[in-house]
Amino acid sequence: MTARPALRVLSLGAGVQSSTLLLLAIERAIPRFDTAIFADTRWEPAEVYAHLDRLDKLATDAGMPIRRVSSGDLRRDALDPEHRFVSMPLFVLGQDGSRGMLRRQCTQEYKIACLKAEARRLLGYPHPARVPKDVYAEQAIGISVDEFHRAKDATVGYLRNIFPLLDLGWSRADCRAYLTSKGFADTPRSACVGCPYHRDSEWLHLRDTDPDGWAEAVAFDEAIRHGHPRAPGIGATYYLHRSRRPLAETDLKPGLTEDDHVEGCSPWSCRSTAGEADQ
Repeated sequence: MTARPALRVLSLGAGVQSSTLLLLAIERAIPRFDTAIFADTRWEPAEVYAHLDRLDKLATDAGMPIRRVSSGDLRRDALDPEHRFVSMPLFVLGQDGSRGMLRRQCTQEYKIACLKAEARRLLGYPHPARVPKDVYAEQAIGISVDEFHRAKDATVGYLRNIFPLLDLGWSRADCRAYLTSKGFADTPRSACVGCPYHRDSEWLHLRDTDPDGWAEAVAFDEAIRHGHPRAPGIGATYYLHRSRRPLAETDLKPGLTEDDHVEGCSPWSCRSTAGEADQ
């Protein structure tokens, strides 16, 4: 007989799909969760934190509290010469004109690691305790039908992934329509202020609506130009924008650009952490 989950959790990124799952659970349109877990890099845009606060009140009132966990401050750690190198997917321009991109590990270190750690803690087996093989948490993940290829089984025995949006047959557009009907039309995309995967439209939105966030991104872009002190560029230069030009000088294009086809920062479907992903 298959063991029942000891815990039902929602991996909450506070973006479109996971916000949809939380609201559906609050309405009891899908089975409720014991809790939702948000992995905070401490460098989300102000509108994401405002959206999360709004969700938090609804979830708490419904008896499904949101737990905010963190592995540290991504921006501060990436610039701290005393901290080990933080690998973000920065765009690289070599001395010889070659163009590349660093491997993304920040998602694993600042999102996945603390999500797993919190699940272990809630199950009653924090690291390094061994979780019994018949004890596990059922983890709901917001992947819609237009991204079904991202849905993966967990790589650890104490998590078992489920994908309620796939069961419902909902697309991202369906989620947007649902959120709009519930007064959440302005649900933002969850990604760090200085995420190199930003589309031009997102950089423009940040610049035009969050001056402090834009100033932080520009300053960070300048600070990482020659790499981290513990991982010098050896002649290469690094950039947040795919044009490999300083962010402050980049000609940002509104509307559809090639950046609109770049995958975002969903922790469990990140290409660079496929070996570690539970989703």
